[in-house]
Amino acid sequence: MGNSGVVLLGGAHGALALARSLGMANVPVSYITHDSPLPGWSKFVRKKIRWSGPHDPQAVAFLLEAAERYGLEGDLLVPAADAEVCLVSQNIPALSAAYRIMLPPWESLKWVCDKPFLYKRAVELGLNIPKTYHAASFEHVSELALSFPVVLKPHMGGGESRISKAKVVRADDETSFLAAYDDAVAEIGAENLVVQELVPGGGESQFSYAALWNRGQPVAEFTARRTRQYPVDFGHTSTFVEVVDEPRAIETARRLLSSVNHSGLVEVEFKHDHRDDSLKLLDVNPRPWSWFGLCAAAGVDLGMMLWEVANDRAATPAVARPRTAWMYLVRDIFAVAKLAARGQVDLAQYLRSSATVRAWATFALNDPLPGLADLPLTAWRVLTRRVFVF
Repeated sequence: MGNSGVVLLGGAHGALALARSLGMANVPVSYITHDSPLPGWSKFVRKKIRWSGPHDPQAVAFLLEAAERYGLEGDLLVPAADAEVCLVSQNIPALSAAYRIMLPPWESLKWVCDKPFLYKRAVELGLNIPKTYHAASFEHVSELALSFPVVLKPHMGGGESRISKAKVVRADDETSFLAAYDDAVAEIGAENLVVQELVPGGGESQFSYAALWNRGQPVAEFTARRTRQYPVDFGHTSTFVEVVDEPRAIETARRLLSSVNHSGLVEVEFKHDHRDDSLKLLDVNPRPWSWFGLCAAAGVDLGMMLWEVANDRAATPAVARPRTAWMYLVRDIFAVAKLAARGQVDLAQYLRSSATVRAWATFALNDPLPGLADLPLTAWRVLTRRVFVF
C-alpha cells in the first residue's frame, strides 16, 4: 500500500496530541468523529468527517465507504476512544480491505479491554489486582462482606450510560453502595459491572506504562506517574503527569501484553498500594490516552513510531527524559485548589512541578486554536459536572 496517512477515529486530547505529532512530520491526518470536535480544530487535521458513531449498525459500512469517498485507502486507522477500539478490533477482516490496522483481533484484545477478562487473565499470570467482588445480582451483593470504600466500574469504557461516562462510582458504606449498585445495574446490567476495593491514595499513587508494541513485542516504552488528577481521590482524568522510573510496571505490562500478542499503542494503569507495597493493575487503554502529548515531549514519540512501524520502517530507539511533565491546566488548577485546602500541596510545590511541564493537554504555540477553544468549555465542565459519589 505504500506510505500512508492516518485516520483518527474518535477521541479527544490523546487524538489531538497524535494529530500534532504526525502533522508536524507532514503525515496526512484525517479525523472521523460523532463526539468531541477538539482534534478537528487542529491545523494538522486535513480532513474532518462527521458520522453517527461506533454504535451505529452501519458503522463498518460507513468507514469502508469513507475510505473510497475521501481518498483514505491504505491509511492507518487508529481508534482513539474505547467504543471505537472495540468496533475496529471486532471487524479487522472487513476494515483491512481499506485500511491498515495495528490492533489485535477482539478474541485476543478482550483479555485486556474487558475488565472481567482482564482481571481473570491477571490472576492467571500471577499479577496483583485490587480485591474484586463477585456481584452477580442485587440479592447476592447484599450478602457480600465488603471492605469500604469500594468503587463500581463499567466492564468497558465507551458507553453512553451515566456510569460509563463517569467511569468510576465510589461508595463509602453499605447504604450508599446498594443505591449505587441498583442504579448501575438498571443502566448497564449486573454482568457489565465490576465492584472493587478502593486502593487508598490519590494521584501520587497512580502509575502508568506507556508503549508501542508490534506483534507481541515492545517497540518503545516508558513509565509515568499521574501525580495529580481530578477528582483528586479517584481521577476522572489526569491533570499532571510526569516521567518516572517504575520497573515493576514495565515487568507487569510486558507479561500481560505479550499474553495477547499485542500490537499498537497502549497505556496500562496501576496503583501503588502502600499497605503491602504492591503495584496493582487497574486498566488497559489500547489507544491514545489523555496525556499522550507527554510522549513526544519526553523524547519517545510513540505517535510517529506507530506510523513508521505501520509503514515497515524501523522506529528510532528512544529513552524518556526523567521528570518531563504534561499538564491539563484548567483541571489541574481545581485539583491543586482541593489539595491545598487539605494541606497536601503548597504554592512552592506547585511552582516547582509546573517548571517541568513540556506538554499541555490542549495548548501548543504552533497550533493555538484547540487550546483557545477548549479553555472555557473545560472550565464550565469542571464547574458544572456532578462528581458521582453515593
